[in-house]
Amino acid sequence: FVSRYKPLPDMKISEVNILLVGQINAGKSSFFNTLNSIFRGEISARACAGSSQHSLTTDLRKYRIRNRATSGYLNFRLCDTRGLEEEMSMHLQDMALLLDGHLSDQYKFNPMAHATQRDLGVVLNPTFQDKIHCVAFVVDGSSIDVIKGNVSQKLMHFRSLMIERGIPHVVFLTKLDKVCPMVDEDVRKIYQSQACKKAIETAADVIGIPRGHVFPVKNYEQETQLQTNVSIVALTAMRQTLVFADDYLEDQYELQSDQ
Repeated sequence: FVSRYKPLPDMKISEVNILLVGQINAGKSSFFNTLNSIFRGEISARACAGSSQHSLTTDLRKYRIRNRATSGYLNFRLCDTRGLEEEMSMHLQDMALLLDGHLSDQYKFNPMAHATQRDLGVVLNPTFQDKIHCVAFVVDGSSIDVIKGNVSQKLMHFRSLMIERGIPHVVFLTKLDKVCPMVDEDVRKIYQSQACKKAIETAADVIGIPRGHVFPVKNYEQETQLQTNVSIVALTAMRQTLVFADDYLEDQYELQSDQ
């Protein structure tokens, strides 16, 4: 499904934009690397990923993924953003501009000041193609109980912006191999593990979304070769995210038709 996906034809856009948002070290960039690896056919690391005191991602990146089997690009972009942290973070105004398509690829976030119309990389008249069509909160499943106050508050503020715009949002729950030793040994246990199920319920409560919108994810981080079961988990999460993006396109088409 993911490799064959095409946006709702009525909206006349070539690809949908999926925004990745979350605290630092949660695995946003690693999720992009995981999907890119799957379709490249080997482990890749296009996005800078790893653990750090501050976000390794400082620019907005709108990544395309090339399908090695067809040599063409997939019909969605993964938009990687600066990680949320206590002191330095993305401004609420920047998130609103990003959702509405005003920030271009490689826009550099300034943690000390929000974007203005005069800034390099700000798009004054974005099209529907430029907007965000679905958001994935990337959450570290091994530390969800201790998401610090300022970060948790920012996630809630961001979510309110998405609700105002009717943009669907999901949770990618990462690092569940740290939650359950069985998953570390066999990623297929990620759907049966009671510890993982509890982490999914906690994430749903913290973010405030239905449990069925929280998807467990295992990123390629220490692996040196692709593993079918790891790929299946990532593709399952991505498939449902694209379905939700199409729901949003359908809603927007109906609104345009009614007008």
